[in-house]
Amino acid sequence: MLLYVTLGTNDIEQARRFYDIVLPVLGYRRQRYSEEEIGYAADGDTRCRLWVVTPFNRRRASNGNGSMVALHAERRADVDAFHAAALAAGGVDEGAPGLRPFHANFYAAYVRDPDGNKLSAVCETPE
Repeated sequence: MLLYVTLGTNDIEQARRFYDIVLPVLGYRRQRYSEEEIGYAADGDTRCRLWVVTPFNRRRASNGNGSMVALHAERRADVDAFHAAALAAGGVDEGAPGLRPFHANFYAAYVRDPDGNKLSAVCETPE
């Protein structure tokens, strides 16, 4: 359903440092970079699926209340690693790794990036 997602940043270099550390844990790598945008994709994907950008209108980026990007994790250990990497890279904890009540195998962690954008990593396979 989704083609790509964009998140706003007020400091493209700080965002690059954060996402370059956090996203490879889940198999996503920086594919594009400029002074205005950074694109990430899984190895072998033909297009960037997550973009971190300075707003086109040049106004300050802001995060949305109730907005979140959930990223797929292959294993629960990947969720754990995502959470640890995000905190080490300057992110803020919004929910430690663990099972959630959405279904028996919904294992997730929640963080905010340095701009306040909320992210989660989710593994839905049993261990």
